[in-house]
Amino acid sequence: MAFQAGSVSIRRAGGSISGQHGGDSLWGQGGSGGHVGSQSLRVGGSHGGWQAGSGGWQAGSGGWQAGSGVAHAGSVVGHAGYGVGQAGFGVGQAGFGFGFDQAGFAGSGFGDGAFGSVQVIGGEGLFPGNEKETMQNLNDRLAAYLDKVRSLEEANTELERKIKEWYDKHRPGSSTGGPGRDYSKYYQAIDDLNKKIIDATIDNGRIVLQIDNARLAADDFKLKYENELVLRHSVEADINGLRRVLEELTLTKSHQEMQVESLTEELLFLKKNHEEEVKGLKGTPVGDIDVQMNAAAGIDLTKILNDMRAQYEGLAEKNRREAEEQFHKRSGDLKQQISSNLQQGQTSKTEMTDLRRSLQALEIELQSLLAHKKSLEETLAETEGRFCLQIAQMQATISSIEEQLAAIRADMEQQSSDYEQLLDIKTRLEKEIETYRRLLDGQGGSGSSSSGSSSSWSSGQAAKVPNKVTKVRTIIEEIHDGKVVSTRVKEES
Repeated sequence: MAFQAGSVSIRRAGGSISGQHGGDSLWGQGGSGGHVGSQSLRVGGSHGGWQAGSGGWQAGSGGWQAGSGVAHAGSVVGHAGYGVGQAGFGVGQAGFGFGFDQAGFAGSGFGDGAFGSVQVIGGEGLFPGNEKETMQNLNDRLAAYLDKVRSLEEANTELERKIKEWYDKHRPGSSTGGPGRDYSKYYQAIDDLNKKIIDATIDNGRIVLQIDNARLAADDFKLKYENELVLRHSVEADINGLRRVLEELTLTKSHQEMQVESLTEELLFLKKNHEEEVKGLKGTPVGDIDVQMNAAAGIDLTKILNDMRAQYEGLAEKNRREAEEQFHKRSGDLKQQISSNLQQGQTSKTEMTDLRRSLQALEIELQSLLAHKKSLEETLAETEGRFCLQIAQMQATISSIEEQLAAIRADMEQQSSDYEQLLDIKTRLEKEIETYRRLLDGQGGSGSSSSGSSSSWSSGQAAKVPNKVTKVRTIIEEIHDGKVVSTRVKEES
């Protein structure tokens, strides 16, 4: 950091004094400089002044801003064509700022102001009295500031040296391998890892989405499985019922078949007996038999046998027809019952299918209604929350309005009371004025006053017209608690 002390030369040159430009060039790394300015000083009816510039510095990017300027104006003393410009000075507050980046310090700086000095050239009697003391004081202060500048320069040099050593020690690629070492060779690997992380995040999100879709599909299939399981149990129950009906029908059928077999065996047995009887009758041995009987003539055995054969054949045919009729009747009833049961089973199956479809439709409708109910409940909860918030806001507004209304009502009552009081006072004043008017007109009367314990009114009318009498009438009223206690009238001529 470089500091330059400015100076002001005071010369006797035809009654004028000029002020030279002070020093500048504040230095700060990444900062701005301060300077000391000056103005000309003239004597001989003109005035001059010396102004110090602002000093300071600014740290680099990432650091702090420090430093400020202090300016002290000079003054002019003119005696016998001479002028003095007091030294001005600008001081910037010392600052120290660090800005940290990946490699370390980004900027630092130190600053102080520049100072001016005064050099007096002239005769011994140039400044009489206070002017000499003032200049001595200024020179002492300037010397103190210069000492401070030198100490700050030394401190700044030491800090610059330490900062330079720190940069040399921690610069990228240094042997210490500190926090400022070069990581540029890892940037590509870091970018690749970041890309992999982003890709993995995207894949993870896609997988999570697929898992959610699979979970939803699994829930759907689970619901369908439960519905199909319920339908399966219902169908199995119906099948078990139909199986029991089928077993009963099978038992009935076997019983009917047994009856048919027994009837068939009976029919065969009857046929066999009939054939045996016929064969027995036909197989009677023929021989010479001489039978002499005292019987009536004219009995025809062949005819009798033929009649018996016809009778048994008719009986057998009758039994066969009856058996066939009974068989057909029972088998017809059985077939009718079987067809009726089959028709009932088909009807039951159709009804079961319709009921299954209705059940599925109702379950779907139930799921939709449950979802609709849930959405309505959520909407209701949200609406209730919103309305509760609105009600709370309205309640707060109502409370505020009620408070304002109460305040307005109290104000109105106060104003009404004031108005009534003023109206009462106005009425009393009007009555009093009317009474005074009547008294002035000579009509007399009594009135009331608005305030005070007693009041007096005097009126006089003096006329300087000849041939007229001047009278003075005095009315005295005593009022107690707003009421007229007594009234007296005095007349003087």
